[in-house]
Amino acid sequence: MSFSVSESVKAIKPYEAGKPLSEVEREYGITNAVKLASNENPFGCSPKVADAVLSKLPDMNRYPEPIPFTLCQKLAEKYHVRMENMVIGNGSDDIIALLAHGFLNPGQEAVMPLPSFLMYEISVKTAKGVPVMVPLKDFSTNLDGLVKAVTPETKLVFVTNPFNPTGAVITKDEFLRFADKLPDNVLIIVDEAYIEFVRNDSVYNSLSVPLADPRIVTLRTFSKAYGLAGFRIGYGIMDKAVAEILNRIRQPFNVNTLAQVAAQAALEDTDFLSKTISGTHQGIDFLTQKFTEAGFEVMPTQANFFMVDVKTSSRDLCEKLLRKGVVVRSLASYGYDTFLRINAGTDQENQTCVDALLSVAGK
Repeated sequence: MSFSVSESVKAIKPYEAGKPLSEVEREYGITNAVKLASNENPFGCSPKVADAVLSKLPDMNRYPEPIPFTLCQKLAEKYHVRMENMVIGNGSDDIIALLAHGFLNPGQEAVMPLPSFLMYEISVKTAKGVPVMVPLKDFSTNLDGLVKAVTPETKLVFVTNPFNPTGAVITKDEFLRFADKLPDNVLIIVDEAYIEFVRNDSVYNSLSVPLADPRIVTLRTFSKAYGLAGFRIGYGIMDKAVAEILNRIRQPFNVNTLAQVAAQAALEDTDFLSKTISGTHQGIDFLTQKFTEAGFEVMPTQANFFMVDVKTSSRDLCEKLLRKGVVVRSLASYGYDTFLRINAGTDQENQTCVDALLSVAGK
């Protein structure tokens, strides 16, 4: 039987998620593998999350709140905005898809860095829009290039800060100059999935003065610093008119009850968040020092991960590391054939990673 498939969908390169530890251990016949490939929180999540989730289990026969009132209220208070400025999603990629479907007509354009989070491109194509890719410049977002790529058909511009996979950042001054050059009718989507890990005060933070520019849509997630990747919950803060469009087209129960209460509890536990950030910074500093001493080039980062040039095939090195039970990310698919991306882990995981990488690299 033959079915007609959308041409825009045919052109999509499927998103390749990192393998879960259970699959890696099963495939390679290993145990106690260390995964530092998906920028996850190695410290777990707040103990308050487990208590909140357990308390809600008896209510799983009921639908979740279509708009999570308590969570939106807490986020609005945290960032000094109104609840009408909030959109909660099944991960921030859910909101990316809503933006593409809400603001792109067929053939209209969305400008984005190359490489970048693949869901930008996928969401635009499924909305029958046209992704316009602008290559990085010196491993950083080419802001001037993004501006030059804008045409009368451009409706969305994506920027990621800090940038994945390079860890590079956009400063306040750089962003303001960039935004000033964009047309008033173009939405600027600022993906800040890793913003909690930033140490440099000069880095642009779209929520330091929220809603100052009605074109800016802020995307954030509970998957990284809050350790809720398995719950799939993120949020957007934006002008009321933009939020109304997204809430009009999103699925009515797009975020399940357990994810809602988990996020509420995570927000309340500021001590856990502080420990996560501190532990992550210590891990980044430790790994950077060890790999630099070994002769590798480690790229500067403001995220919970970094790029390291291993001066050989990163695919081959990844395969060797897998056999030692260490999972990191080769960036060959991004065009960086000799680079790995490694996120900070626990002290023990970091040491295991160092020992394994130096061993397979013959250091």
